[in-house]
Amino acid sequence: MFFFILTNNNSNKMFFLFILFFSTLISISSNSWFGCWIGLEINLLSFIPLISNSKNLLSVETSLKYFLTQSLASINFLFMILIKFSLLKNFDMNNIISIMMNSSLLMKMGSAPFHFWFPNIVEGLSWMNNFMLMTWQKISPMILLSYYFNKNFLIFMIIMNLIIGSLGGLNQTSLRKLLAFSSINNLGWMIFSIMISENLWLFYFLIYSMMIFMMISLFFLMNMYFMNQLFINNMNFFIKLNLLINFLSLGGLPPFMGFMPKWIIINFLLINKFYFLTFIFMMTSLIIIYYYIRIIYSSFMFNYFKMKWVNLLMKNNMSLINLSSFISISSMILSTFIFM
Repeated sequence: MFFFILTNNNSNKMFFLFILFFSTLISISSNSWFGCWIGLEINLLSFIPLISNSKNLLSVETSLKYFLTQSLASINFLFMILIKFSLLKNFDMNNIISIMMNSSLLMKMGSAPFHFWFPNIVEGLSWMNNFMLMTWQKISPMILLSYYFNKNFLIFMIIMNLIIGSLGGLNQTSLRKLLAFSSINNLGWMIFSIMISENLWLFYFLIYSMMIFMMISLFFLMNMYFMNQLFINNMNFFIKLNLLINFLSLGGLPPFMGFMPKWIIINFLLINKFYFLTFIFMMTSLIIIYYYIRIIYSSFMFNYFKMKWVNLLMKNNMSLINLSSFISISSMILSTFIFM
């Protein structure tokens, strides 16, 4: 179903989708920095045909913006590799070069403070392309970041991500931009989790991908792009309930699935006495939960009369989303047994 929606029954897009998957595998399984760079380039060149649509001018502009920012980051990355190989014969830790390499990878995944392209591009994409951008496109830069990073620089970047991701979403009316800022905030958690261990990152990434997929499927099925559509539509109560569960899970509220990886990271932070960082992690999570609850509260409370011309189009049945919401609630009960 997912492939069908993404490729829209188009064999060319299916071809580029497979290249997209394989390019990430090339990048993360390569044993040289040049191989990693080639993987990133193939990834970029296969994602652009997926997002560009000749019928939609906004998506053409978006794909051009995406190409420019990503190629800038790639050039920077390649330049740093060349400098590293030519000037410093052995690949030892050099602060400036590691910071530059980290910066180009952070720009590739849309991390703050190189995030300015990210909300703009998200606004011009369809829901399924957004899902790809927020999940799959972050894998290879993340893994490459874990090979060679400057710890102090990354901790500073994590704080930037958390603060910008939480404050940026406060005044948004577009659901796509809202999820973009939520993604920037989650990137802070993900970068810290990959500094701890790759397994923890994989766990966080899988749960985050599942939560984002539930949200995006819900919005895709209901054809929603802006916040006021949540208030105007007289939605089925179960849809609103699903929205509540998925939003709170994405915010990381305890009874839901999204809390579990955050719990593990905070546990690690406290054991290692990162008290200031723990404070920032928790405060920014509170801000995010605040603006999620604000949306949900409004969509629950406001009830419009159903107009003749307001047509709520349900493209498919809701069984998948109902199942995922059930998993989201029950997973926290299961996860408590793991810690016992």
